Parts: sequence; structure tokens; C-alpha cells
Amino acid sequence: MTEILVLYYSRHGKVRSMAEYIARGVELEQNCRARVRTVPPLGASTDAIPDSGPLYVEKSDLRECAGLALGSPTRFGNMAAPLKAFIDTTSDSWLSGALVDKPAAVFTSSASLHGGQESTLLSMMLPLLHHGMVMLGIPYTEAGLSNTTGGGTPYGASHFAGTNNDRTVTGTESELCRVLGRRLARTAKLLGQV
Repeated sequence: MTEILVLYYSRHGKVRSMAEYIARGVELEQNCRARVRTVPPLGASTDAIPDSGPLYVEKSDLRECAGLALGSPTRFGNMAAPLKAFIDTTSDSWLSGALVDKPAAVFTSSASLHGGQESTLLSMMLPLLHHGMVMLGIPYTEAGLSNTTGGGTPYGASHFAGTNNDRTVTGTESELCRVLGRRLARTAKLLGQV
């Protein structure tokens, strides 16, 4: 079974929704399973069990995955601090090469229509490239990229949440998330990351 880690931080639930759609996309690919994990808010114990939703990520999740989808809300054109704080603890995975040649993809949500989505996606790619991962985006052969009036970029899946966080993930945005998840799982299988 090829297992893809879907790791995210979500404050208001939109990135969590996207993670669920990406996980569904992963599981559309035969013999693939999504392992959904989150990171705790800053100052929270990583040993605690979350009140609801996925478990907090552990270093073993990185070692054991065949691919990684990484998601964060947009914070001034950058990933959120809780996700960055976790990534900053992954030097052991970098030193051992645990993520080298594994495929990765990124996703984000922002309050304003563009609000730094692409720069946030790029900021999440940088440490993954340092880890030696193979970055995937969404190709323009996916009609949703040309038809979206909300989120969706070739750099990764995105969502426009609205300034009051009142916009749900649209049909096009959710489909692009599923496409990205399935592409990630398929690529992991092709690269032999089983």
C-alpha cells in the first residue's frame, strides 16, 4: 500500500477541508492511502492528542510516507508559523535523506482573492526542495485552472475563503484538490516510493 502524508495547519477549517479533498484524491488511486496529520498551534504540546480531527504529526510520519502534501493558510504571503515551526524541526530527516526523491505538493487558503497564495505555495516548496523532494503542481490540462473564479494555481491547490472566512471550498477548488492528491499518489507509485 502506498501511503501519502497529508500534513497541514488550519486555523478556521478551510485548509482542513482542502486536506480532506486531497486525501480523497489520494485514495482514488488504486492501492494508495492517505495519512492525514496536522500540527499543533504554537505553544501547544505536541504530546497532546487533539480534541478532534487528525492526530498531530510525528517524525515517523515523514520517514514512512511515500509522498507528502503540505498545506497552510496564507499569512502575509507565507506559510503559517505553526507549520514552519514543525518544518524547522526536521533536520534529522534532512540529514538522513528520508524525503529524498519522494514527490510533494502544496496547498493553501487565503482571505483575499489572491492574498499571497502563490508566494505561500512557493514558501512551502523551499524546505521541501532542500529535503530533495520532487515537487508537483497542477498542469493546465486540468480545465479547472482555466475556469476557476476562486482558488487554483499551477503551483498547487488553493482556496479563496473570503475576508470573513465565509466562503466554502467551491466545486472547482475541491476538484483541483482531488486532482492534486491523485497526481501525488500516482507519481509516488511511478517513482517506486512503496
